[in-house]
Amino acid sequence: MPDSMTPQQRHNCMSHIRAKNTKPEVLVRQYLHAAGFRFRIHVKKLPGCPDVVLPKYHTCIFVNGCFWHGHIGCRYATRPKSNAEFWQTKIHNNIRRDELSIQTLETMGWKVITVWECDLKKDRRNDTLPSLAEQIRHNGASYASEQAQRRERNAEHRAMLKAAQERYEAAMKELGLSKR
Repeated sequence: MPDSMTPQQRHNCMSHIRAKNTKPEVLVRQYLHAAGFRFRIHVKKLPGCPDVVLPKYHTCIFVNGCFWHGHIGCRYATRPKSNAEFWQTKIHNNIRRDELSIQTLETMGWKVITVWECDLKKDRRNDTLPSLAEQIRHNGASYASEQAQRRERNAEHRAMLKAAQERYEAAMKELGLSKR
């Protein structure tokens, strides 16, 4: 079926689609703020510029549109019939970029949550948003546990280095090579 809009009308329509502060993203932010979470938005220093970053919980949230990010099995992720090759390439590249961003963030120690637009529709958001809050709290608890384990390992390592240094100094003193 040919496009019902002229190329100029289509251009105008597509140019008004926002990348930031979309309705689903604002909905997630409002819920999180009302639930007591404090966060940063669109942190450019992190790979993929996550939509919501919760530093206390070491968690990044991407709020993805089903169409733009190729949500598999979703009825909202339909492919346009006109200029199909362009859209297939564009959406495929978006998916690859998302995967790379998530992989890089996880390598950096961040927990990553992806919220899909279809999960924020009226009939599903009452399940999605509370489970999102629960997942964030779980991420915070596991991050705190990881930090405690890391501090404990560092303390053990420092104690081991101190003991080795003391043994070295004692051996040097015994040999009469002490600097003191």
